[in-house]
Amino acid sequence: MFERPASGERAILVQLDFGAGDFDERLSEFSLLVGSAGATPLAVVSGKRARPDSAMFAGKGKAEQIAELVRSHAADLVVFNHELAPGQQRNLERLLQCRVVDRSSLILDIFALRAKSHEGKLQVELAQLQHLATRLVRGWTHLERQKGGIGLRGPGEKQLETDRRLLGKRVAVLKDRLRQLQRQREVRRRARVRGNVLSVSLVGYTNAGKSTLFNSLTKAGAYAADQLFATLDTTSRRLFIEGAGGIVLSDTVGFIRDLPHALVAAFHATLEETAQADLLLHVIDAASADRDQQISAVNTVLREIGADHVPQIMVWNKLDLTAARPGIERDDCGNISSVRLSARTGAGVPDLREALAEAASVREEQSVAVA
Repeated sequence: MFERPASGERAILVQLDFGAGDFDERLSEFSLLVGSAGATPLAVVSGKRARPDSAMFAGKGKAEQIAELVRSHAADLVVFNHELAPGQQRNLERLLQCRVVDRSSLILDIFALRAKSHEGKLQVELAQLQHLATRLVRGWTHLERQKGGIGLRGPGEKQLETDRRLLGKRVAVLKDRLRQLQRQREVRRRARVRGNVLSVSLVGYTNAGKSTLFNSLTKAGAYAADQLFATLDTTSRRLFIEGAGGIVLSDTVGFIRDLPHALVAAFHATLEETAQADLLLHVIDAASADRDQQISAVNTVLREIGADHVPQIMVWNKLDLTAARPGIERDDCGNISSVRLSARTGAGVPDLREALAEAASVREEQSVAVA
């Protein structure tokens, strides 16, 4: 099914069907996630179950099948497209004799690869430590009571307790640094409010084309690639819109279904920028067969971060891959509800600028009415 890689980590992928539907779309996304993390899939193990096995998640028979594939392919790791309990991960590693990575750990690893800014790196480290603190599985199997001897005599704590205490200290330091950065961001936000500048955030499923659209509008040259989580660090640029003046446009991290809670918590300060925006441009991959589920996943995260009250304009992107034509759609009240465009070719982008000008005009009218 997959070619043997010349280099890099070799992975066996596991995705089980618990009757949730959209199995193929989830598997395709899973393969992209594994590739984004730098591993090469060698084989996929699937199967149907009513519920996860408490000990092995996949069940003893399926785990034995995975073990055989690990041996025959000389795989370096097994990646599950599911959340594993600490005990399940530990049992699987003992049986498979290789590393076992679940979906949350995989996404955290991709975020660690992509983070470029100081704040982004702090947030990823915090998320990783919070996730690690719930399990302390691999790398901690040696953690028995500290042995005596020169240089080893200590308070008698178990090493596991020591590690938890050190983790707790590091988490506290990271949270304090992130709070300082959050205060700095709030100062900048208040300055924008005083200047009556329209604040617009791009949101959407990962790889929907947000950064390409951001570059098309602002000519900022932000990193854009056909890969999951190409953008982690929020980038903001002032954009001049004819008839509306200046607005601030922000490109944010893409969302994904079943986003790890530790990641949402760690990035909460950055995502607050989205909740404080005046308008959200919800960028959608119009060419994706899974777009309805992706829209639902984005709206779920927006509710989690308290941004579900912010007005949205749906931006149907990648029209160059569909038969649809660029244009604007309005709701029953005459307000712009969606824009169809291609950020790559530029078709329909002037329509979006027109929509932003109208949104800025409406906001100004509302401000005058309140005053």
